[in-house]
Amino acid sequence: MRKNWFKILSISCFGFCLIVSSCKDDKRIQESKPIVISFKKEGALQLIKADNDSIIQSIDIEIANTDYEIQTGLMYRNTMKTNRGMLFIFEDEDYRSFYMKNTHIPLDIIYISADSTIVSFQKNAKPFDETSLPSEVPAKYVLELNAGLSDEWQLKKGDKIQFDISK
Repeated sequence: MRKNWFKILSISCFGFCLIVSSCKDDKRIQESKPIVISFKKEGALQLIKADNDSIIQSIDIEIANTDYEIQTGLMYRNTMKTNRGMLFIFEDEDYRSFYMKNTHIPLDIIYISADSTIVSFQKNAKPFDETSLPSEVPAKYVLELNAGLSDEWQLKKGDKIQFDISK
């Protein structure tokens, strides 16, 4: 009888220790710090007026051209300075569609053809909205800026971009 009692007590103590240690692990997970993604300048981009070839604005850009970078984009960023943006570069010209899943900041999404002409806009995209935001026509490039800048800078269909990638 004593041997059985000892077994039951040992198993109970082991179970209690497992419960206590798993609670500690849960607490450690909850206290983890959020990931901060910093802007990494990978090039410069100029927005150019179609009617007179004047430079509307120059900005620093991050480049998204791998599958992972294109899928992640500006997700998880809390802020972006006015003079910055992200340029998505695709291998071909095709209809594009973006959404705002896990994106904390409102954006203007500008679709650009292979000849660097602005062909479509999705303005003031709402943070965390998973609604599809498609291009009106095929695009090779997509530029993401802070929401409102395409209106503030008076960008129009037909305006152009020119960019240089840092080496």
